[in-house]
Amino acid sequence: MTARAVPDRSGELDDARTGWRIHWDHFGRRGHDRERGRETIVFMNGLGMATDAWYTSVPRVHPEFDVLLFDYPGQGRSTRRDDPCTIPQICELVARILDRLEIDRVHTQGVSYGGFVTADFGRLFPDRVLTQTLSGVLLSSTHSFRMYQELSLAFYAQGAAAFDLYTRYLYEKIFSERFLTRIHDKVERMRTKFHDSYRDQTYCLTRLTEAQDALLAALPEHLDGYRAVTAPTVVIAGEHDRAVPAWMQEALAAIYPASRFVLLPGCGHLTYFEEPDAFWGHLRALARAKSIAYRTEA
Repeated sequence: MTARAVPDRSGELDDARTGWRIHWDHFGRRGHDRERGRETIVFMNGLGMATDAWYTSVPRVHPEFDVLLFDYPGQGRSTRRDDPCTIPQICELVARILDRLEIDRVHTQGVSYGGFVTADFGRLFPDRVLTQTLSGVLLSSTHSFRMYQELSLAFYAQGAAAFDLYTRYLYEKIFSERFLTRIHDKVERMRTKFHDSYRDQTYCLTRLTEAQDALLAALPEHLDGYRAVTAPTVVIAGEHDRAVPAWMQEALAAIYPASRFVLLPGCGHLTYFEEPDAFWGHLRALARAKSIAYRTEA
């Protein structure tokens, strides 16, 4: 069984403008990052995640690196109201948590929805990013992804039966055939946990999906901002990702001036989950080298 890390401290950030209370977990020492002598990696949640979903992944990088986790509005232990939000707002919230913890610059990583947050944090706070790792994300307007978003929003809006159907469709779509064959007896338990977390609060998923749509709609005016991010960036794509196909992610890598594209053979959408040794190996090597010319562990 994979060990679960325990946060060294947890807290809440109260946002006076919105009334949101944002939960965070920190794995590492107190004090300014220059005094601690260890760099920090921020894990950005996927759409239906909460911080504790990362606890078994934290040991992949900690204690070599400190780790910060946080729940978006509508997730986990953060405020779960039917409030509109934007991805730039989420980025500002994590910047304020970093300020509270006296952390200046960080490595960032995001898979799927977390990739959008990671990319926008880099655009908005480029001086705070040491490296960024992106997976299962795009920064282009495609008909297929727009249709996927519209379908998701329709499922959320149609009530309990439709949402139950959506969760079944989602868990079929995000994993590769190879991985489903290996874990098929665990999929229903995973699906049920996600279903039960949101069945009475599907508006949380709606609001986060709307925020993602707004980010994609603003691409024409923000694309130069993404191109200006000079932090070393690795884009890790699953060869069999059916949510965001690998060709879309390869196009994403081309946006960044210092980027490396990695294709994981036979892997689906959730690269960190299906191929953890490869995913975290690339992330650790990038963070150590702070260069796309890194070498992974043998």
